[in-house]
Amino acid sequence: KKISLMVACYNEVENVEPLSHQLIECMERELPEYDYELLFIDNRSTDGTREKLEKLCAENRKIKAIFNITNFGQMRSPVYGMKQTTGDCTIKLCADFQDPIEMIPQFVREWEKGARIVIGIKTRSKENKLMYLLRGFYYRLFNKLSNIQHIQQFTGFGLYDRSFVDIVRQIDDPIPYFRGIVAEFGGSDRVEIPYTQPKRRAGKSKNNLLSLYDIAMTAMTTYSKGLMRLSVLTGGICAALSLLVSLVYTIYKLLNWNT
Repeated sequence: KKISLMVACYNEVENVEPLSHQLIECMERELPEYDYELLFIDNRSTDGTREKLEKLCAENRKIKAIFNITNFGQMRSPVYGMKQTTGDCTIKLCADFQDPIEMIPQFVREWEKGARIVIGIKTRSKENKLMYLLRGFYYRLFNKLSNIQHIQQFTGFGLYDRSFVDIVRQIDDPIPYFRGIVAEFGGSDRVEIPYTQPKRRAGKSKNNLLSLYDIAMTAMTTYSKGLMRLSVLTGGICAALSLLVSLVYTIYKLLNWNT
């Protein structure tokens, strides 16, 4: 069987080379009976990441890279990258070492037992505690408003059988929300493995409040009819109040003009 390791990256020049070495070491030491490919999808990095990846591809034919012509964002690029994998399963992880490589053999063992999807669930994080708490609050709020049950503290890190990847290939959404796709189409044969999220190895996180807000709003507008109804209702009430105020003001002016 063949395992695809898919890594999305943007300005990770300090991480892509050591990450590739550790992933290859993990495959050859822990899972030598499997064929594998390592696919990077680069979001038009500007810090030398592309040159690093070109070097890695030249040195090892099992390493491949897709270079986007522009930065398509952290929601679209990983999904597109997954669609290009060729393995019997795809393991999706980030380039910052916050997805523990040592969990990969455990993912594969669960997959071989019959699990179609095996995902990592953060129970603790060594990063910013406030962000961890805010994410937890967001997940609870989302589940109150959503038509599906969101997977709490899930970043996308996990193993996905080819049958699920084929479903992803059929989804023609210009801004796909991958975590929602997993929750909606993943089915009941999903295995969740808890882990503590380590700190980023090098470089700075590309996430900021604006990008996190965009992700949250994409999730809300895609999977929450309640939020859309509330927005329409609020807009309708505001429009009615505005019309009422205008009418009262017009009547007041007419009365004053007559006197």
